Amino acid sequence: MDSESSREARTEPVRIIIADDHALVRGGMRMMLEEEPGLEVIGEAVNGREALELCRRLQPDLVLMDVRMPEMDGLRATDVIKQEHPSISILMVTMHENPDYLLEAINAGAAGYVLKGAPGERLISAIRRTIEGESPLNQELAAQLLRRLANQRGHGEKKEQPPPQPQRRQEPLSEALTPRETEVLNLVAQGQSNPEIARTLTISKATAKVHVERIIRKLNVSDRTQAAVRAIELGLLSSEPG
Repeated sequence: MDSESSREARTEPVRIIIADDHALVRGGMRMMLEEEPGLEVIGEAVNGREALELCRRLQPDLVLMDVRMPEMDGLRATDVIKQEHPSISILMVTMHENPDYLLEAINAGAAGYVLKGAPGERLISAIRRTIEGESPLNQELAAQLLRRLANQRGHGEKKEQPPPQPQRRQEPLSEALTPRETEVLNLVAQGQSNPEIARTLTISKATAKVHVERIIRKLNVSDRTQAAVRAIELGLLSSEPG
């Protein structure tokens, strides 16, 4: 019998931090988010260092992280936040849908991205999809990025990144995945949504969602994008994503 999803049963609002060095951008996002039921802006940061300090102090559910900020940029802040607080989801806010940049953002720990200037409903959708355990990336892009990441890791390629990022989350799992969860994880890494996983495995959508949530918990990550990244790091996938 399918159990109710813990995320679906959520009663508390999603607690959000906005990190952007432009006051007008932060104000516009705050107004947009505070009009939405179930979303609460609990802090604003003008640079990556402030975002890190707010995460340490407030423990948000999600950070909207601008890329270019003074003192500490969004990518570096994301990397440090995810090392210290793996359960916090991060959506990058960017001007360009550049695959190289997006790969770097996902590698740093982001769940996905939102384009600056995108309609408000797209921002809200990305936040809700991330919190509900779905990917804010479309399937084709997610599979492409994860395939590139797997190839990069598999061939030992080193990207030039100033400053160099420390290694993250290489310790073994404290609780092993079941064979079914490993099967689901491979489909997640291919970019499949919960309904698509349900169709592929001939299970209900609720059961697929429960499997994904258990995988996220066991891998000690915040979202399905980072579950796939963690799986690549640990060599848990039976084949290349995609």
